[in-house]
Order: sequence, then structure tokens, then C-alpha cells
Amino acid sequence: MSSQGAEPDPVAISRLKLSNFRNYASADIALEPGLVVLAGENGAGKTNLLEAVSLLTPGRGLRRAAYSDMQGKAGTGGFAIHATVENPDGETEIGTGTSGTGGGEGENGRKVRINGANASADELMERLRVAWLTPAMDALFTGPAGDRRRYLDRLVLAIDPAHGRRALDYEKAMRGRNRLLAEDSRDGRWFEAIEAQMAETGVAIAAARMELLHLMRAMIEKLPDEGPFPKAEIAIDGDLERQIADRPAVEIEEGLIRQLAEDRGRDRAAGRTLAGPHRSDLLVRHRPKDMAAEFCSTGEQKALLVGMTLAHARLTAEVSGMTPILLLDEIAAHLDEGRRAALFSILVESGGQTLMTGTDAALFSSIAEQAQFLTVANGTVRPA
Repeated sequence: MSSQGAEPDPVAISRLKLSNFRNYASADIALEPGLVVLAGENGAGKTNLLEAVSLLTPGRGLRRAAYSDMQGKAGTGGFAIHATVENPDGETEIGTGTSGTGGGEGENGRKVRINGANASADELMERLRVAWLTPAMDALFTGPAGDRRRYLDRLVLAIDPAHGRRALDYEKAMRGRNRLLAEDSRDGRWFEAIEAQMAETGVAIAAARMELLHLMRAMIEKLPDEGPFPKAEIAIDGDLERQIADRPAVEIEEGLIRQLAEDRGRDRAAGRTLAGPHRSDLLVRHRPKDMAAEFCSTGEQKALLVGMTLAHARLTAEVSGMTPILLLDEIAAHLDEGRRAALFSILVESGGQTLMTGTDAALFSSIAEQAQFLTVANGTVRPA
């Protein structure tokens, strides 16, 4: 792997095999590095292919679906995804899937194997990084804060693989505290133990988010002022995040412990924990217009989101030393001709592998000589 500051290693999936995944009873697809266009009618299975690739990273993929919903109709034996990943050091064989035996819907609900050996989902981050942009994310700026937090934490995870474990530990501790509140427990020792864990992991989450924020701001500053995708001003609205730059972590932890203890009565009445990093929000502004993203037009919001995605991809490459694999679902249909051309040019220049879907292959005609075109129809994939 390259060191930070050197040219990132090109990483690409050369072969993707699916078994009983969504509408694919079986598929064996050869993929080329660089740009890959998946064209086909709605419902053909294009997004399902992107979802399969998104499962080569921790979490439940780009749809955040239950694993049972990913299982195809061919049987009850779960699903399997296998990828051959190429980098300058050679090939890595990655497999993931479920057994269909009711193993749960959390991260432990699927198994991971790397080069034939059992592995954790976190170890996937050592082999490749995957990022995505889907039509469902078009409502990111106008939707609930929870969607923006998940988006923010996904950005953090791509450059800090330990972030996923922190988030899981925090959520587990918070569920334990909420259960005590629901049971009207007055056991101070249990509360103190759980709240100490929430404070430790919560402050670590806030610190990782702020580190990502600083890095993203620096990367955005490198972009041209008059580029095709407007620069974004980004900030995090959260009590813990606001304290990170001014106070030592141990002081912030102690403060959160005190607050959680004082808030038990209020939280008991509310039925949930009301303080912590799970209440933070990502704030985005359109810099050239000096306007909050939620008040911009849908086209401007899309351009902002594309610009942030590209900036984060560059950041991921610099920090991890690997070009991330980008998954862009129905990307061309929502951009005007000028921005489509600019996007394709940026993607070619990046040297990374990008999988793009679309119902109309003609929207990608300008990269006909630079991309691999595949036709998707009824759970089958063939060269266009």
C-alpha cells in the first residue's frame, strides 16, 4: 500500500460472482478497471449489482437493507458474494454472505472470508474502500438529521476504519441505558457503568467526525472556485463536536458523564437518551450562493452532493493509499450535459474504478471509448 502523500494504489474488482442475491440466481461478471457502465431497464438488477459491491465494506450496504431481504428467491440458503480484487501487490479473494439460518441482522448476520480464511468485516477496509451515491441520497439535505449523521459517519469510516466499531459500541451502550430507563431502574451502578462507556466512545466518535471535517474542508479548498460542482461549506452541529477543539477529551468525557447522570429523569420521561453524538447533525451550505443546502434547488443539491463525493474520494485515496471504488447509481440522468462531461473527465483522471448505472446508455456515449459497457436484463449481465 502507498504511504500518505504518494500516488495511491489503483484498486479494482476484476471479477464479481453472485449466488442467490436479490434477482441474481447466479452471476459471474468480469469487470475492467476504470469506468464501468451498467445499462438496462428499471428493475433489471443494476442497483442490485452496486449493492453487492457495497457489501464488500462493513455495514449493510447502500440500501441498509435486512440481510434476509437480500436473499434471492431460489431458496432459503442465504446469499453469497465473491469478488477478486486487484491491486499492485496482486489479487485478493473476498467472499461474504449469509447462511440463511437466522443468524441475525446485525454485522454478525453475515460472514466474511479473505483469501479463504475467516475474517471480520472491519478487515475488508484493509483491502479496499467503497463509496456510493444513490438517488435515495438526493433528499439528504432536506430529510431527517439521522440520514445526515449516517452519511457523515460513512465518510469517517472510509478514512478511519476504527470508527465503525466505536459507533457499534456506543449504540450498544445507549440501548442498554434506554432499556434501564424503560424498566424504570434505579440501579445507579448500572447507569454509571453504561454512561462511562457512552462518554468514552461518544467523545471518540465526535473527535473522529471533527478530524474528518477538517480534512474535508482542506480538500474542498483545493478545488477550483469556478468548477462544475460548487464548493460546499460543511460544519457539524453537536454539543460534543463543538467542545473538541477547546477542551481535553478527558474533560469532555467527564462532562458528558455528569450530564447523563443529571438527565436520567428527563430521559426516563422521554423514553430515550437525549444527549450525545447521536443527536448531532451535518450542516452544508452552497458556498458560491451562500445558501443553506436545504434551500437550494434540487439540481444545486445534486451538484453539491456530487462535489462532496468527489472530494471525499480524493481524501480517501490520500489517507488510505488506495483509490476507492465508486458506485454511482443513475448518476447521468440527473446532471446536465456540461456537468456529465465534467464528471466523466474527473473520474477518468482519478484512475479509480467507478461503476455507474443508467437506463439510457446514450447518456454515457461520450465515454464510449473509455468505459466498459455491460447490459443488465432480468438478472443477467452481458457485454453491451
